[in-house]
Amino acid sequence: MQRGKSHVSLKDIAREIGVSISTVSRALNNHPDISPEVTRKVQKLAAELNYTPNPLAMGLLKQATRMIGVIVPDLVTHFYSSIISGIEDIAEQKGYYILIASSNETLQKEIKAVENLMKTRVEGLIVCLSQETKNYEHFDRLINNNIPLVFFDRVCRTGEVPSVVVDNVDAAQKITKHFYKNGFRRIAYIAGPDHLNISQERTQGYISGLKSCGLGFHPELLVKCNLSSKDAIKATAQLLNLPERPDAIFGINDTVAFAAMKEIKRQGFRIPEDVALVGFTDEFHSTVVDPALTSITHPTFEIGQEAARLFFRCVENPEAKATQVILNTKLVIRKSSVK
Repeated sequence: MQRGKSHVSLKDIAREIGVSISTVSRALNNHPDISPEVTRKVQKLAAELNYTPNPLAMGLLKQATRMIGVIVPDLVTHFYSSIISGIEDIAEQKGYYILIASSNETLQKEIKAVENLMKTRVEGLIVCLSQETKNYEHFDRLINNNIPLVFFDRVCRTGEVPSVVVDNVDAAQKITKHFYKNGFRRIAYIAGPDHLNISQERTQGYISGLKSCGLGFHPELLVKCNLSSKDAIKATAQLLNLPERPDAIFGINDTVAFAAMKEIKRQGFRIPEDVALVGFTDEFHSTVVDPALTSITHPTFEIGQEAARLFFRCVENPEAKATQVILNTKLVIRKSSVK
């Protein structure tokens, strides 16, 4: 065998010494069935070759890979990267690794990600749904086979699958009341697709927030987009071109809010003097755009931690009832919404 090979396997060591792979594995773990002489020989060669265990291979021998698949809509935004860090924090404490895949906001890529991660023998999945996902058959197969599964933020099958969300209704109410407190009365909301729980819940909070402020609901002030910047710009233009335009807008997430900011400025309106603006998720860019964007901030790291804790509860107690953890958000006020 070539010395200095980058990846030395149990098979390489077994071949060089002339014993079976299982003998090498047991010798490395000081199993009493293996003679002291063979154990010394195996461990000496392993040290010389800088052998390190492959967690996937070791897991397959034990029928447990100690790996968790994580699927997110994108890998660019701080929102998801911070949640992934929270998942990883708890996973490491348990001696687990994570494998990450992105759906790029498409159902087909989400289905493929589920297939590919399961092929690598992950023990289960932690998932945030893509914006296209209305059919859940690819997850039903996991549920029916008792494979650990947890959803976060955008969720489904909540009666059967544990999940972590924020109080979206309360968050949207906070925004609406904040606008009202600062003198805005024609408050508009750019929502996402109807089937997403976050869109439904934030719409509910928006409407109830208007009611609590004594404002009527005007259907023309509630518009929808597919969460892309291009579609959000169209939605913003639709609002600004109304005979009686809104004096305040909030978006379902910061991507939508940044697109709205671009269109508001393009049409020559001032923020917040002509149109106030609030986002949702508090991405890093919120602090560097002009004016700085008021936004709802999520406890993203904690979301990840809670999702991982739910995952391990599934692993340890497969029969446990599905629970939902609901976390609180905070409205971070900046210049974009205060006259």
